Amino acid sequence: MNIVCLDVEGVLVPEIWIAFSEATGIAELRRTTRDEPDYEKLMRYRLNILREKKLGLKEIQEVISKMEPLEGAKEFLDELRSFSQVILISDTFEEFAMPLMKKLGFPTIFCNSLVVDPDGMISDFKMRVEDSKLTTVKALQSIGYDTIAAGDSYNDIKMIKASKAGFLFRSTPSIIKENPDVPAFEKYDEFLAAIKAAM
Repeated sequence: MNIVCLDVEGVLVPEIWIAFSEATGIAELRRTTRDEPDYEKLMRYRLNILREKKLGLKEIQEVISKMEPLEGAKEFLDELRSFSQVILISDTFEEFAMPLMKKLGFPTIFCNSLVVDPDGMISDFKMRVEDSKLTTVKALQSIGYDTIAAGDSYNDIKMIKASKAGFLFRSTPSIIKENPDVPAFEKYDEFLAAIKAAM
């Protein structure tokens, strides 16, 4: 029995922090897991900037409400879900993801949550489990699933390599070069064909 585990940002929707960086003009917020492999370090860095600039959850959600899935992403996901179980596994947060999940037809997503103060400032974040992508893939394998995993960033590599088949999708040249054993795709139709072949 197969189950497909997909990263979300960069694969199905644009990078939320990059969109927020562009909306606010704060260049430092463009850093993502494509640049910084240590997610804890990256989030602490982001929260410090938000605190410094006095920006809270409301401002981020306003930007997210205007975002759309990547072109072709919903059609790809609909087709994939027609022949396989799919779980989106993301290091993003429920408070960010839900408006975008609505636009993708409410697929199942496993992500994290934010700690928001009464004044709307984000004071902390709660990760579901440590190393959540790899942990989730291993948990699914432990209950009888063969996993097929894909993503675009450093934090996806472990779940990709732990799976029966794994792919990079629209990743960076450096990540592709560092992982020559992982097939990399740029187009949804080729990506879908590779998943089908892996099954």
